[in-house]
Amino acid sequence: MKEKIYTIPVNDAFAESSICPICSLKNQLNSQLGAYYLGASLMEPDVRKTTNEKGFCGDHLDQLYHSEMNRLGLGLMLHTYLSGLSDELKVDLRNSLPGRRTGVFQNRKKDFRQVLKQAAKKLQARTDTCVICDRISQTMNRYLEVIFHEYFANPVFRGHFDQVKTFCLPHTAWMLNGAADHLNQDQVAVMMGALVETQISSLEKLTQDVEWFTLKFDYRNHDKDWKDSKDAIPRSITRLKGSTSGKGSD
Repeated sequence: MKEKIYTIPVNDAFAESSICPICSLKNQLNSQLGAYYLGASLMEPDVRKTTNEKGFCGDHLDQLYHSEMNRLGLGLMLHTYLSGLSDELKVDLRNSLPGRRTGVFQNRKKDFRQVLKQAAKKLQARTDTCVICDRISQTMNRYLEVIFHEYFANPVFRGHFDQVKTFCLPHTAWMLNGAADHLNQDQVAVMMGALVETQISSLEKLTQDVEWFTLKFDYRNHDKDWKDSKDAIPRSITRLKGSTSGKGSD
């Protein structure tokens, strides 16, 4: 059962996605986790303990707020998080401030810069944590293992993988790094060889589409066919940065 929890979404993403299938997996997971933390789970003690400790990053706070799913629940989580944060930081922040010197050498603190930086570091550590980001990272690492396993164990999945032309650059790098950690040399040669050649070919086509898009603004090409260039700009942006909307094609 546990294997199916990870295998099914991976196979579905590669069979159905019109965008980068890794982006599709991540977007779906992001939506599910947003709904989870605004659902009944927010009243569970272990979940509340985690959200109090880690909080949410700026992007996920915006996501939770604009979903308008459960403003009361979000308010309750923020209240307990801010209460703990306030109690923790007010001492650290006040202690980080040096007193004014009363003379050339009186009340002089040589380490006041280091104390300030330590306070800033502690504050930054609190703002850098996010319970949703952590869950996404953990699950995506599991998905990566499933992708590698399925490629060599499932011929249908392998066929879908080899035909994908829409891997975004960030997730292409993600898979190359994963291959270095999980695959042997022969496996890398086969799987990443197929990936690299497909991505090079599709990037060359995308480059040609963008070029033709620009050339269409020349009056001499006004009556010529747009070919595949009308949406070349948004496709290029999605390819370069990945998709966060679940929309797009290449």
